[in-house]
Amino acid sequence: MRSFTYERPSTPAEAAASVARNPEAKFIAGGTNLLDLMKLQIETPSHLVDVNGLSLDRIEPTPEGGLRIGALVRNTDLAADPRVRTDYGVLSRALLAGASGQLRNKATTAGNLLQRTRCPYFYDTAQPCNKRQPGSGCSALDGVSRQLAVIGASEACIATHPGDMAVAMRVLDATVETVDAKGTERKIPVAEFHRLPGDRPEVDTHLKPGELITAVTLPAPKAGTHIYRKVRDRASYAYALVSVAAILAKDGTGHVAFGGVAPRPWRVEAAEADLRKGAKAVTDRVFAGAKPTEHNAYKLKLAERTLTAALNQARA
Repeated sequence: MRSFTYERPSTPAEAAASVARNPEAKFIAGGTNLLDLMKLQIETPSHLVDVNGLSLDRIEPTPEGGLRIGALVRNTDLAADPRVRTDYGVLSRALLAGASGQLRNKATTAGNLLQRTRCPYFYDTAQPCNKRQPGSGCSALDGVSRQLAVIGASEACIATHPGDMAVAMRVLDATVETVDAKGTERKIPVAEFHRLPGDRPEVDTHLKPGELITAVTLPAPKAGTHIYRKVRDRASYAYALVSVAAILAKDGTGHVAFGGVAPRPWRVEAAEADLRKGAKAVTDRVFAGAKPTEHNAYKLKLAERTLTAALNQARA
């Protein structure tokens, strides 16, 4: 690990300003992803801005009947909150499906949204990777791509977003709140937060330089059965091959988002009108235009079967 300087700012705007004026600076909170990347020298910040003292660790009701989740709320606390378990069960289930108990005790709401891909070629510094080193090439295109994206990718990158929480946030229509170096606040729908790789796969989100996440807001609860199903290679501590976050009503209507299939949580709202017709009708529309490789084409059928299981669970 390379040497770096360190500071603990007293306000969110001060933290944002510190990172904005230093292109080699990074925010750090739980550090469950960043520290691993620093040890591998994939991330090499010269300055770390510790945001743990900024009092962004509360879960509060909103006037609209939703919840405002502070950026520093730990995953364990969020999953266990009675209001989340009762009204946003898909979020609680998604959090409990991710990582280990020890990591959930440290990982934060904002950090979970910002975690970087677990593509094996991104982590292998001996291999070319446009996300790690722009312009070097994408080893996954001609490599083993079993775990990688079937839709939303580009010729520059086929990595997937690895998170579970963000998939649930997407089906819940959450909003990400931020502050910049001037103290200006912004609200970003989670649907617009993560960007597709295009020709700049090294940029994961639409955040501006130095912009700091302060909270994530959930709207009023959506009625229906909240389901999170995650298909993975082993029962714990593994990333999704395919996941489904769903809120399904008894009349067959609902909302569905998919994880493990794209560079961001994947949801096509127009396809939800076909839920009464069954999983195949929905996934045919959700994955229209998919470009799977020979190694990951199975994900299309797996997504259909996972959604079928969710629909059966809701009916039961």
